[in-house]
Amino acid sequence: MEDRWSSVVFLCSVFLLLFGTTLGQQFSVPLQERFALLQLRSSLGLRAREWPLKPDPCTNWVGIQCLNGRVTEINISRFRRTRRGSRNPQFSVDALQNLTLLSSFNASNFALPGSIPEWLGLRLGVLRVLDLRSCLITGAIPFTLGNLTSLTELYLSDNNLTGIVPLSLGQLSSLSVLDLSQNLLTGSIPESFSSLGNLTLLDLSLNYLSGAVPLGIGTLSRLQFLNLSRNSLSSSIPAQLGDLSSLIDLDLGFNSLSGSVPPDFRGLKNLQRLVIGNNFLSGSLPDNLFPPLTQLQFVVLSHNNFSGDFPGVLWSMPELRFLDASENNLTGRLPNVSLEANASFAVFNISQNLFYGSLTSVIMRFSSIDISGNYFQGRVPDYARGKTSLSLNCLQNVTSQRGAGECASFYADRGLVFDNFGLPNSTQPPAKSEKKSHKTLIILAAVLGGIGVIALLVILIVLLIVCMRKNGSTNLRGTGTGPIPAGESPPPPGVSLNFSSLGDSFTYQQILQATAEFSDANLIKHGHSGDLFRGILEGGISIVIKKIHLQSSVKKESYMLELDLFGRVSHPRLVPLLGYCLENENEKFLVYKYMPNGDLSSSLFKKPDSDDDSLQSLDWITRLKIAIGAAEGLSYLHHECTPPLVHRDVQASSILLDDKYEVRLGSLSEVCPQEGDTHQSRITKFLRLPQTSDQGTSGVCSLFNCSSVSVILFFIFSYLNDAI
Repeated sequence: MEDRWSSVVFLCSVFLLLFGTTLGQQFSVPLQERFALLQLRSSLGLRAREWPLKPDPCTNWVGIQCLNGRVTEINISRFRRTRRGSRNPQFSVDALQNLTLLSSFNASNFALPGSIPEWLGLRLGVLRVLDLRSCLITGAIPFTLGNLTSLTELYLSDNNLTGIVPLSLGQLSSLSVLDLSQNLLTGSIPESFSSLGNLTLLDLSLNYLSGAVPLGIGTLSRLQFLNLSRNSLSSSIPAQLGDLSSLIDLDLGFNSLSGSVPPDFRGLKNLQRLVIGNNFLSGSLPDNLFPPLTQLQFVVLSHNNFSGDFPGVLWSMPELRFLDASENNLTGRLPNVSLEANASFAVFNISQNLFYGSLTSVIMRFSSIDISGNYFQGRVPDYARGKTSLSLNCLQNVTSQRGAGECASFYADRGLVFDNFGLPNSTQPPAKSEKKSHKTLIILAAVLGGIGVIALLVILIVLLIVCMRKNGSTNLRGTGTGPIPAGESPPPPGVSLNFSSLGDSFTYQQILQATAEFSDANLIKHGHSGDLFRGILEGGISIVIKKIHLQSSVKKESYMLELDLFGRVSHPRLVPLLGYCLENENEKFLVYKYMPNGDLSSSLFKKPDSDDDSLQSLDWITRLKIAIGAAEGLSYLHHECTPPLVHRDVQASSILLDDKYEVRLGSLSEVCPQEGDTHQSRITKFLRLPQTSDQGTSGVCSLFNCSSVSVILFFIFSYLNDAI
């Protein structure tokens, strides 16, 4: 009935427009184009307020531009549909095929659900501007758009476009603006984009693109705005980007880029905005990088692994308004820079780094500065109060500061004086001129350290004996559960899973997009219970995904055990489970929170000549913190769970470290109840102990936590690396 009514309305509209001449009205639009506009009005359900039923669309219809009576531009941006047209909106623009001189079509913020028709790239040969931003478009980008060789501006952002970016877009040699941001595009950035020599803006942000940044982008000499942020791009930043002398805005944030910042960036002399935060970049920031960039106003370097001295020129760049270098390993002192007439009064964030020393007058240059999470000491000047975030430093008379031991250790490691919060007996640095005394101190420290290690080993042996005796006495008291029949193991606890406590349910498509379809670049390692991949969710959240193949009965049982464990227990010392994906029959996926500092093994056994600057040697304070954290996690499993749980796979690689070096126990697929465990553990094999006692209780399980902590403590405090 509605279709019949629409047809009647359309025919009446055609009649009124085509035969309006009988009323003495004149037409300037050819008959074919008038008919096409009426058809477009009907198919899109446009209101009479914008496109009234009057004879001349060129003079009476909003958004219509004509040249010599021919329609050249259509702009229906933010138009509202009629009530009838809003019921079933569609991408119905077939009538545009008859507007052969159309050079611009703007439907931004006007709902056009559906896919872009293939004919659009074949029938509108003179089209120069195509703006379809925020139109609810789905499907793939047609490769036929590459035939629109007159196109200068193409906007397809903020839709639901899927698939790859067509190589044919590289044929649009006249293109100056290409905006494909905020979609669901996958694959790599086409190398053919190097042919877009007239491009001034390229925005591919907020997609799921992977692979490397094409070197050819560095040849686009007219490019002024380049935004590739919030994708899954990997590899290093191409040095060729430093050739973009016209570039004003460069945003590569929230990717998986690694390596160092190319020194060639000093060629970006017109750059005003630089965003490379939230990647895996490392190394030092070159001293000669920033002085040529005199136009810089906005800089984001945060959440990387940059190390070394902070470039001093950044403190006094007059145009700089915002700088975020937080969450790195940058170090240095605040400079003594005088307050000049052209002071920037910028907003600075250097929190969570390794800055030290006293607060200076440079703080007066800023409207706000965050220095929390560093090692600044001394008194806080009056001019710093109110505009400065000061927590987690070594400052006097300020709340929420680091402990005296941690501060003293930091300054002593660098041969510097710590003021001990203004109290007497502050830490003094070793006298560098007294080489003989320095050597004596090293020898003394080595001897004391050796004695300490021996004493620690003795304590561990005593702990083992006590645990074994305690276990024996427990068995004698008759609290054992009785022997387990040989060859029988506890059933996998998969029949009563509590999914409400397992986090979010992810789709398989989300998993593929987060890991760039499980690319080798995102593979962390092949584990015995599944393969681990690094990934990034749509919001820029870093995750780790365990891919489990259920063809293996062992992996299937481990997977069910781990799901059951997360459904029953929760503790800050266990690796956080963010969710799961159970769509595939033969493959299951568990999604964990990403641990930026890897595992204990990578920190303890880092080679001195390793190129990985992200791994820092562990000082004694951090080692003690890790040891306590591991013990707390195992203590929770053994003493606070019912029945008590045994980890069975405690080793350096199972102890994960978050961004604060807090412990998160991993490899939880190996956890089993103490009572009824029939699996022979690694410690059982190492100690050559029988798995069950004469009374039938699993003896090795009851002492397992003690022995596991002992082994971890042995590695933490015996493998010195360069901690002293």
